[in-house]
Amino acid sequence: MIRVLLAEDQGMMRGALALLLGMEEDIEVVAQVAAGDEIVPAALTARPDVALLDIELPGRSGLDAAADLRVRCPGCRVLILTTFGRPGYLRRAMEAGAAGFLVKDGPVEELAAAVRRVLAGEKVIDPALAAAALGAGPNPLTARERDVLNAAADGATVADVAARVSLSESTVRNHLSSVIGKTGTRNRMEALRAARRQGWL
Repeated sequence: MIRVLLAEDQGMMRGALALLLGMEEDIEVVAQVAAGDEIVPAALTARPDVALLDIELPGRSGLDAAADLRVRCPGCRVLILTTFGRPGYLRRAMEAGAAGFLVKDGPVEELAAAVRRVLAGEKVIDPALAAAALGAGPNPLTARERDVLNAAADGATVADVAARVSLSESTVRNHLSSVIGKTGTRNRMEALRAARRQGWL
C-alpha cells in the first residue's frame, strides 16, 4: 500500500480527496491535516510514502513544509496540489524538493497516477504550468526582498517592517524601492499583488 499524507485546509476538499484516493486499491490515506505547521509532525508520526500538500495553508505554506520534509522525512515524496497554477509557485516547489506539481482541476485518476509515479521516482508536473514557468523566467526578488514585502503586507509602517525583519529603516526603504522597480509597479501594495500573482512570495 502507498501511504499518503493529505494537507488541505478546506474540510470538504480534504474529505473528498481522502475518499477518492481511498477508493484506489493500492493507496491508503494515513494522515490528514488542515494547517501547514501540522505537516511535519504528522509525517514524523504516520511515516507516509507521499505527502500531498496544498500551498496556501494556515500556519505556514506547503512550500515551506515541503523543504522541511526533504530534511526530516527524506523517504517521503512531496506532491504539490494547488488551486493556483502560478509559474513562481512551480519554481519554488521544485527548489523545495517537490517531486510533482498539479493543479486541482484535473481528474482524480490523474492524481492517483501522479502519486504512484512520484513514488516510483518520476517528476510529475502539469504540462501547461511547466510551459508557463519556462516562459516566466526566475523569481527576480531576493530572499530579503521577499521577507520585507511579506512583512509590509498588512500595510505596516517602514518602522514596523524594520522591527519585524531586524533591518534599519533605510535598508527597508531600499528593499521596497527595489521590489517596486522589479515588479514594474507604483507602490508596495501593487508590488505585493504582482508578486503574489506571479507566485514569487
